[in-house]
Amino acid sequence: MGGRVLRLAGWLVTIGVALVVSLWSAAPAAAHNSLTGSSPADGARLAQAPTRIELRFLARLDPNTTKITVTGPDNVPASRGAPTVNGSRVRVTFVPGAAGLYIVDYRVSSADGHPVSGEIRFTLTTGTPADPSPSPTAVTGPPPPPTPVPVDPTPSTAGASAAPAADTDAGDDGGTPAWPWGVGAVAVLAGLVAVLLVRRRPRSTG
Repeated sequence: MGGRVLRLAGWLVTIGVALVVSLWSAAPAAAHNSLTGSSPADGARLAQAPTRIELRFLARLDPNTTKITVTGPDNVPASRGAPTVNGSRVRVTFVPGAAGLYIVDYRVSSADGHPVSGEIRFTLTTGTPADPSPSPTAVTGPPPPPTPVPVDPTPSTAGASAAPAADTDAGDDGGTPAWPWGVGAVAVLAGLVAVLLVRRRPRSTG
């Protein structure tokens, strides 16, 4: 009878020591905050972008020490405004961009003041198209001046040769020959000389 009591007492002491050790080791872990879930989930692939990102933690969050940053492809910021804390949850507005990998970095504090940081990642398979750039307006102005046609300084040989030929032909057709007038003048002079000689000849008496 006494042996059974001793064995039972030994088992109770062993169980009590194990409980004390487990509670002692669990106390520091409970003091540290940790991420318990997110939306979108870590590693998710989404065809439609969410409107906000939510992180859920083990313990209540302090709004003054809770920081969330979201970056997309090429480290482009993908969030708007300050995060909103509600108990152990924090939300931030998501601004989608190009398709690709998005990283959500978080930094929160624990009950003992120890900071806890980490990240989740998700992928957008369909991005938001960029705003089309306005096409430059065509500037209309006065038409360009006409290109001057180069003038050949050398006079036309055809015109120059045709003008003298026309003058020569006009002189030949419209003028009267001068030699008949010379012949007539010589004949008149000869007649006058003959008349004078006849008058000066002495008449015969008889």
